[in-house]
Amino acid sequence: MGNDAGLFEMAGWNGLFSIFVTLGCVFVSWIVLQEINFDKIARQPRGPRVRVLQLLLAIALGRMVAGFILDYWNWVGTLKWLFGSG
Repeated sequence: MGNDAGLFEMAGWNGLFSIFVTLGCVFVSWIVLQEINFDKIARQPRGPRVRVLQLLLAIALGRMVAGFILDYWNWVGTLKWLFGSG
């Protein structure tokens, strides 16, 4: 059962890594969305409703980018099995 503890620990580290990557991508998306001019689509471009829209867009965009990064990280990690060096 000693091997199970290492497996659970690795799963925990992977989860923590995924959290930080996702939060980092959401943060970068938020910064990028600050540059978009919402004057033409909103009556109050700096109002609370537009800020909530920016937040939701940042979460959606950040999650998609983080999903790609984490998938790519997983794919690269599994390439070792293709070449038999696992």
